[in-house]
Amino acid sequence: AMAATAGAAAEIVREIAAVGAADLAAAPEPLRADCLRLARKVSLLTHLVAEVAEAAGEDGAAGPEAAAWVADLLRALQAARRFVALGRVPALHTGAADQDVNDKNIAVQFKYVTWQLQAALTNLPHSCFQISDEVQEEVDLVRGQLKREMEKKGALDLNIFSKIHDILAHHVDNVGSQSEEPHSQPETLSLENLSSDHLELQHVALLISEISGISKSDIKKITSELIEGLENARVDDSAKPTNGDSKTSDEAKDSPDSVKKPDTVAMPEDFRCPISLELMRDPVIVSTGQTYERAFIQRWIDGGNRTCPKTQQKLQNLTLTPNYVLRSLILQWCEEKGIEPPTRSKYEGSSVEVGEDRLAIEALVRNLSCSSLDERKSAAAEIRSLAKKSTDNRMLLAESGAIPALVKLLSSKDPKTQEHAVTSLLNLSIYDQNKELIVVGGAIVPIIQVLRTGSMEARENAAAAIFSLSLIDDNKIMIGSTPGAIEALVELLKSGSSRGRKDAATALFNLCIYQANKVRAVRAGILSPLVQMLQDSSSAGATDEALTILSVLVSHHECKTAIAKAHTIPFLIDLLRSSQARNKENAAAILLALCKKDAQNLACIGRLGAQIPLTELSKTGSDRAKRKATSLLEHLSKLQVL
Repeated sequence: AMAATAGAAAEIVREIAAVGAADLAAAPEPLRADCLRLARKVSLLTHLVAEVAEAAGEDGAAGPEAAAWVADLLRALQAARRFVALGRVPALHTGAADQDVNDKNIAVQFKYVTWQLQAALTNLPHSCFQISDEVQEEVDLVRGQLKREMEKKGALDLNIFSKIHDILAHHVDNVGSQSEEPHSQPETLSLENLSSDHLELQHVALLISEISGISKSDIKKITSELIEGLENARVDDSAKPTNGDSKTSDEAKDSPDSVKKPDTVAMPEDFRCPISLELMRDPVIVSTGQTYERAFIQRWIDGGNRTCPKTQQKLQNLTLTPNYVLRSLILQWCEEKGIEPPTRSKYEGSSVEVGEDRLAIEALVRNLSCSSLDERKSAAAEIRSLAKKSTDNRMLLAESGAIPALVKLLSSKDPKTQEHAVTSLLNLSIYDQNKELIVVGGAIVPIIQVLRTGSMEARENAAAAIFSLSLIDDNKIMIGSTPGAIEALVELLKSGSSRGRKDAATALFNLCIYQANKVRAVRAGILSPLVQMLQDSSSAGATDEALTILSVLVSHHECKTAIAKAHTIPFLIDLLRSSQARNKENAAAILLALCKKDAQNLACIGRLGAQIPLTELSKTGSDRAKRKATSLLEHLSKLQVL
């Protein structure tokens, strides 16, 4: 039974991971963005569910604790699938007030889905499953991402989620019936004799019951139990110390007692962003006069929307004007209430003049989508130049919607247009805030395609773009798990131009900081070009790059074995004798890693005469080189005694 449950969980992960922007084209914002982010996070659990399914098929893992956890994970993934399904249903045309209510309902369901998945990952029973270090790293990353998503959605007592979850789980276990179809509207129940607090609890319970797949008839049956359970929970919680550590709330552990969070104090509605429903840190005014958090309204605009999310009025222009008065009021309110002020948005302080420059850039961005190839190419070339010149230009181009249009041009059949597009994205990514916009805009796969089939200059800049985007840790996993990404970089490392090989080496080094990418790189054949680079006496830079990548790879057991089999040890010992000081240091560090707990490799370096250069290095090298050389000499001495 557990194997079947684990298999069902793996199937749901594959299904959600396959959801793309095109599947959610009919969804309104912010639902569309929520669905895309959730799908990306679930896709990172592919390796976890594979290892769990493998363990579930073995006799030793079929204990009750393991079975209960797999069932809980399945429920969380089923809820995630129902939420993503909401984004695939065409949006109904509603008034602004109704849309606001719908958005708040969606926010509650999204927060519950992310909480439920995060709670399941937190409770993973490691003793029941042989989870590899690489997969655990992915699990920890997704947990952190889910926690941040919950924090974005504003105030809701997570203890309420915990109580509802327990009651619903008990109900599902007893009744065994769950509906896979998301409900379009909450079921209307009798409201007699319910206080306003009861009504609030009931509404939250209904929304969560729906996304949990409880059938409409069963929702009525268990509502009274939910209300009673939640009321008891509130009474119980009010009797507890405020600093009690709840298993379901990481926030309680992370927040200092001396600083309040906005969620604990009644916040003026004007201080909340209408999209994120959280306290604004960088409020900006759009052409309709409404104020939003800059990052969220920018994402709305970058998604191709040209209406005001709150009023549905058409935006006459895409100018975002800082609301300094409101920001000052927010900071003053935070100080009065003893609340930690919100962190300043990275877009704040751009000081871009709203005038001819903005109008010219907006015209350029429009030309990226015009029917004339020459105009598209010319616009991309000019944007490439502008994005290289200044941070202000990078921010203004992003604000004007350049990123989605450039991503489309990555698939251009004209090599020069493709080259300008990928280089423009590289230049735009220098500004950190744009990195997320580029990834959210779906650029990774087409950049990999350019890396594989573009002109040499386009391939060089595609590799540089991958390096730039991978500076964000989340992107290391996403890029590494993209089919063909690491293989294309390894191919450029083998056969690219001098600059292309350097760009590929830099990107591969950064990606291989993440454990799972080390194995992917070795399996993609990275060791062959690295050994060639170790022998390249004409280029000290190539040797340095190869040693730097090897020093990262050697920390993984499978990679360590492969490095030794690739006959690297003789070349590393040669570098101890004749190379630059930095290379001697790295060569000694790699040799030490290869020889730890490996008598065969240790005997090999002894036979090849490593003692003499190691002795010299232990006396004249840098502090790190001396430590590595001394440690290797001690290992060799012990081996000779044996």
